[in-house]
Amino acid sequence: MTALDKAKIQAEFKARMDEDELLNCMRCGFCLPSCPTYVQSGNREAYSPRGRIALMKAVADGRIEPDEDIERTLNECLGCRACEPVCPSGVRYGHLLEEARDIINRNKKYSLPARAVRSLVFKHLFPHPKRMRRMTALLGVYQRTGLARLVRKTKLLNLLPQPLAAMERALPQAPTLREMSRPHAPVRARGTARATVGFFSGCLMDTMFRETNIATMKLLEKAGCNIVVPGTQNCCGALHGHAGEKSGAVELAKRNIEAFESADVDYIVTNAGGCGAYLADYGHLLRDDPAWAGRAASFSAKIKDISAILFELGFHESGLRLPPQVVTYQDSCHLRNVQRTSEQPRKLLRAIEGVDYREMEQADRCCGSAGIYNLVHADLSMKFLDDKMARVRETQATTIVTANPGCLLQMKLGVEREGLSGRVRVVHIADFLLEAMDNRQDASGSGGV
Repeated sequence: MTALDKAKIQAEFKARMDEDELLNCMRCGFCLPSCPTYVQSGNREAYSPRGRIALMKAVADGRIEPDEDIERTLNECLGCRACEPVCPSGVRYGHLLEEARDIINRNKKYSLPARAVRSLVFKHLFPHPKRMRRMTALLGVYQRTGLARLVRKTKLLNLLPQPLAAMERALPQAPTLREMSRPHAPVRARGTARATVGFFSGCLMDTMFRETNIATMKLLEKAGCNIVVPGTQNCCGALHGHAGEKSGAVELAKRNIEAFESADVDYIVTNAGGCGAYLADYGHLLRDDPAWAGRAASFSAKIKDISAILFELGFHESGLRLPPQVVTYQDSCHLRNVQRTSEQPRKLLRAIEGVDYREMEQADRCCGSAGIYNLVHADLSMKFLDDKMARVRETQATTIVTANPGCLLQMKLGVEREGLSGRVRVVHIADFLLEAMDNRQDASGSGGV
């Protein structure tokens, strides 16, 4: 059983919630059509950003009690922050949501199994790169030894919820422990250096999606970047922040800031929309810590997505080409709504010879991945995914490109659920651009950009 300490939650809402930000919401309703949970709920006000802010304000003012219904309403928010770009008052809804979730989490008594799972994930796994590598290596053993085929053949996966069973097939081939343990050496630019960048390699990206990290570094090298990859960097803390584990996120933020401070770089480049958005928010996360506020703001100011820097460096003008294919792009919510990067990836894709780019209707609408939302709110997540796949079908795309690991897995899951495996593929934009670069070189017999 779980229980909320309602008196403490009420007191902390009053003390910690940003009153000015709560009052900034004018209740105009511009956010309503952009909110997936509001639309999915049949236009229930409590499931809109405006409604959730009203609930937070009412709790802070002592007008309503913070009960389990309010907790569920806040937790069922995707945290996609699609409401922020359309808000005429500039309300930072994502900051309010994470503060509210942290207050509730700090004053909630979880059951023993729930405490064990949260401790395993947030304290003993994600903050420890070596453990992440070992866990991923075990997945690789499962995939390569034939155990995966045996499990599928015996239908043991049917014991799992359907989305989890389908996700098993959508997982990429995991690298070996030896491959993951090789440190990323500094890289010199091809030709004249046009920028010096620090590469944020991440936790999932540098384990399960390590090949995408390697592709990203190759792209940066070919675009004219010197690359530094600090070995002491860690998980960005986004999963912690979204799940009400603010203290863990703060600790990880400080480690990452320290890791990059000694590197004299122009930018810190990321290839995961969710990670990049959280890194860009370190200035807010540490704003009340005098010893770290300035350092965090300086760190956040350098964050740039791989698509943004490649476009700035003219990578799209390098004669990219691929075999003919229909391509559509699924936005990473945080890349679009927090980092405000949406046109650059599209322009890069449209510049590839052989690509018939078709814009997906509501490409900016969340796919339902949202960190671990597809695990803890599986039924809702699948509704969002089914809507998304209907939009994909309308484009007749054979390739879906995205820019975040969670989105990538969710869209692969959608392909599995729709029976499109073998006809539609899902690929990270870094891997796709490297294919286009390598194909250009193979055709021309030349190297470099």
